[in-house]
Amino acid sequence: MTLAPAAPIGQRIDESYGDLSPQEQRAADFILDHLADLAVYNASELARLSGVSKATVSRLFRSLGFSDAQEVRDHARALRNQGVPIGGISIGEPETRSLPDGATAALHAHIEQELSNIRTALHAVTDGRVTEAARILAAARRVVVIGLRNSYPVALHLRQQLIQGLDDVRLAPQPAQSIGEELAGLGPGDAVVIVGFRRRPSGFARVVDAVRHRNVPVVLIADSSAARFADDASVWLDCPVDSVSALDSYAAANSLVALLASETLGVAATGSRKRISSINRLYGDLGELEPTV
Repeated sequence: MTLAPAAPIGQRIDESYGDLSPQEQRAADFILDHLADLAVYNASELARLSGVSKATVSRLFRSLGFSDAQEVRDHARALRNQGVPIGGISIGEPETRSLPDGATAALHAHIEQELSNIRTALHAVTDGRVTEAARILAAARRVVVIGLRNSYPVALHLRQQLIQGLDDVRLAPQPAQSIGEELAGLGPGDAVVIVGFRRRPSGFARVVDAVRHRNVPVVLIADSSAARFADDASVWLDCPVDSVSALDSYAAANSLVALLASETLGVAATGSRKRISSINRLYGDLGELEPTV
């Protein structure tokens, strides 16, 4: 069987599983169950943990298109850096319960990574970028927040926060719609927030170009993989999504969004207060919220 050289190791195993020997399948099963740890295991450890010989592990790697265990580790790290889900973490392994308050090693690592991401993202507070971005949004006639794929929920949350104090904040794309309609008519008096975390769709660069060609101020919220788009933005808010688990984490992104929205409403204080007051009256008139105790 010919395997795609760029395919993730899990996909390679799935495609060739029927051609593997029983011992190789045993090692493959262990790998599939521990993809998140693959970047740290060597061939001897994989052999011992899966209950096969080191030679079996080596044969398995070659059949999957890898030269050795080091190439497999490099492959696993590369996948994770691209945001590819490669397995989960366990927060309840008995052998790790010696940490304070019963926390596990995996949970401790997760917390530390989350805190590191938040510190990095909120560094923008100290150099004035958040304030600069807030001024752009507060001064805009219309704000369009764009989020594609996994960036959409962050964009949706930002729009929901900004609309509390700004009159015209739109989200793109709307479900089952394209972005072109939202960009038509935009100009220098408007603003666009582009949320672009890794594993962006192939048309992302074209969206950035379309906004830039209309001379619209752009606030870019993205991880470092979007650095090549920084020159196209008025402000780039670098926000890491690194995680020790299988999936990227957007805790720092949502923290940054809360800060940016709060700062924006603060810059546009008079208009924001009037709008918030009007919204609160409508909540009461429409009975939309539960009564507070």
